[in-house]
Amino acid sequence: MADEKATSPGPSTQSVHAGEPRVQPLNSLTTPISQTSTYSFADTQELRDHFERRIERDEYGRYGNPTQRVAEKKLAALDTAEDGLLFSSGMAAITTTLFAMLSRGTHVVVTDDAYRRTRQFLNQTLGRYGVEASTVPAGDYQRIEEAVRPNTRVIFSESPTNPYNRIVDLEKLVEIAQRRRVKTVIDSTFATPVNQRPIEFGIDLVIHSATKYLGGHNDLLAGAVVGSAPLIAGIRDLQGVTGAVPDPFAAYLLIRGLKTLALRVARQNENAERLAAFLDAHPKVGTVHYPSLKSHPEYEIAARQMSGFGGVVSFEVEGDIDAVSRLVDACEIPRIAPSLGGVESLIEQPALMSFYELTTAERLEVGIKDNLVRYSVGVEDGADLVTDLEQALKKV
Repeated sequence: MADEKATSPGPSTQSVHAGEPRVQPLNSLTTPISQTSTYSFADTQELRDHFERRIERDEYGRYGNPTQRVAEKKLAALDTAEDGLLFSSGMAAITTTLFAMLSRGTHVVVTDDAYRRTRQFLNQTLGRYGVEASTVPAGDYQRIEEAVRPNTRVIFSESPTNPYNRIVDLEKLVEIAQRRRVKTVIDSTFATPVNQRPIEFGIDLVIHSATKYLGGHNDLLAGAVVGSAPLIAGIRDLQGVTGAVPDPFAAYLLIRGLKTLALRVARQNENAERLAAFLDAHPKVGTVHYPSLKSHPEYEIAARQMSGFGGVVSFEVEGDIDAVSRLVDACEIPRIAPSLGGVESLIEQPALMSFYELTTAERLEVGIKDNLVRYSVGVEDGADLVTDLEQALKKV
């Protein structure tokens, strides 16, 4: 195994070249945009050859597109998976994957720090179709195993999680799942394939919101799932029915963004570690939620299974919700916006941005404190980000 890893291409080489043919159509250097919804056949024999799988080609845009196929191959290579599938958004990837794996009478286990829309889909939407979901505390592997039933089909989690950067011990999760014959799905959006490759730990399927780090420029919506060829084939068949497909231009933008993924993530890792260390020592800041800090509850797990700690730093400011707003408003570099993972730094108060409709008590029930800040670090100069945050903290 060590020899194989030593001879395999590095993340930057994979980001630039993986999944792309050496000779592109019309000798183009970049992958062309196949901007068409349908594909013609030379004759009826070619049509027969296509449906009887003697040739590989495209038929109709809902079933795939040449630009999309290149993006999928690149994503699969980066995550060391057999195959990949691209979607119109990260939530489309999650919902279609779970629809393909679950049916009436089945059961899924999800950790409580998973993305709230994922938990909402599992606990509310799928519940109407006879699928049961058990929500268990992140990091409590005894509770996870106890939640598994004879009809459990999937254990779903994130690592790192949003917004607290909790880290799942992938080896422990896989050991439980394999012993109980349950499939595992990890949302690895925060990590990216540069920092973590769950497939190498035995995870069955890995999901990304490609809108975030993979695209990297806040200019596209896309999602992806990677894993074994048989599992991806089943999800692909359902995607052809539901129609949650990416358009060719979004696939092109994703390929373009992926070429600099390793470079961007390395800079974001560096900047985030710098910000986390600064915040951890600041008198107006309480807990800093970042896995490079030894105070983080899963620091040792992160150090063991990740090659970088990611670009999101969450922290708690000493003060009330208005004090946090003064801090956010005083920052001059990051923009106030949802999402994360792009080249621009973004900052938000989760209590206002994502949970505004809830009361303080209701937010606390789901673990969101009024004094919490989520900072998605971009690729700006790290010293400038620290200086900017330092002057903003003076307004608290």
